[in-house]
Formats: sequence, C-alpha cells, structure tokens
Amino acid sequence: MSVVMTQQVSSSPFLKPFFLKTPISVASPRTQRRHTLPASEFRNLTPQDAISVFEIEREAFVSVSGKCPLTLDEVLIFLGQCPELSMGWFEEGQLVAFIIGSGWDKEKLAQEAMSTHVPGTPTVHIHVLSVHRHCRQQGKGSVLLWRYLQYLRCLPGLRRALLICEKFLVPFYRKAGFKDKGPSAIAVGALRFREMEYQLGGLAYARRNSGC
Repeated sequence: MSVVMTQQVSSSPFLKPFFLKTPISVASPRTQRRHTLPASEFRNLTPQDAISVFEIEREAFVSVSGKCPLTLDEVLIFLGQCPELSMGWFEEGQLVAFIIGSGWDKEKLAQEAMSTHVPGTPTVHIHVLSVHRHCRQQGKGSVLLWRYLQYLRCLPGLRRALLICEKFLVPFYRKAGFKDKGPSAIAVGALRFREMEYQLGGLAYARRNSGC
C-alpha cells in the first residue's frame, strides 16, 4: 500500500506549485538565484519543516489556549511517520500555513489519538490547521483546508477525516463540509471540544481559475 500511496501522492494535482507571471526581482546580479521560487507551492511537510511548523503553531495557540495541539517532538514524530497526511503552503519558499494529520482506527477520536498514528486505516485525524500571523484574515485557512481535503480524496483507502475544535470554530468547519458529531471525549485542561467529520467519498475536483 505504501508504494501505491507514494505514487498517488507524487502525481496529485493538489501538490502542484504555481508561479509568478514575472520573475521575482532581486537586488543585484550577484544575489540572483539560478531558479525562481514559485509564488505559491503546496507540498507534504518533512521533519526539516518542523521548526517552522512549531513556531507558527505556538504563536497561534499558546496566546489563546495556553497549550499547543502538538509539541515539537510530536510534530517531528508525525512528519516522520506519516508525512503524506500533512500539507504545507509555501509562498516564495516560506511556510505560511499548514495542516498535520495522522491515521486513526476507531469510530470516534479518543485521548490517545492526540499522539498516535495508526497506519493503513481509512480515517485521518486532523491534529492542527494553523496560519502564520501575518497571513491571517486572508482566507488562507479555508483555501488550504479545501485543497487538503481534495488531496486526501486522491489517496487510496481513505474514507473520512475527523477533528476536534472549540465550539466557536464549528461554523468554519461546517462551511468546509464537516458535520458536527457532538461533544468530544477529549479534553485539554478546562477546554472542551466538538468532534467534526468529513466524508471523503467521491472524486476530487479542481476549482476553475481559483489559483489553487
């Protein structure tokens, strides 16, 4: 299955870069790059991206909830064990938004799902979606989530995606096609969550002229 999945991932249209219409300007010929970086690129994350991932995550979550969904060690573990279930959005080589997922083998998410990857299962647990502070309020979270879900449809054997979120985020995920499955059994301190589910059945499709 891993060979098939690797082939599917490498050929997925939802991981293709798109480029600026004009080259990126540079200060002088001495600093000119041999290749122009894509204006935007979507790709699977690697352990080498872990520091950038954690810095964005920490800034986004610690000030709100006092705790990151994933520790740096957990980011490294998931990006090592299941990089194909992650997606990063890079602009001119810089990470601006990301999603990290892992495999899960039960009907509902449980506390152990927060730090566990179960390979070869039909369910993806989306641990975290985060956007760099300078890129918020631009719709990037919605675009990245849409692209990620379409990408998951291209992977063999996947049937659904699960996540937990605070109640105020339920409308955001409903708009993306998730269904509210009710209160989650998972708690982080005093925080309580709703469990959301997205069915991955059907074919992936591309938005026309979306620039995605």
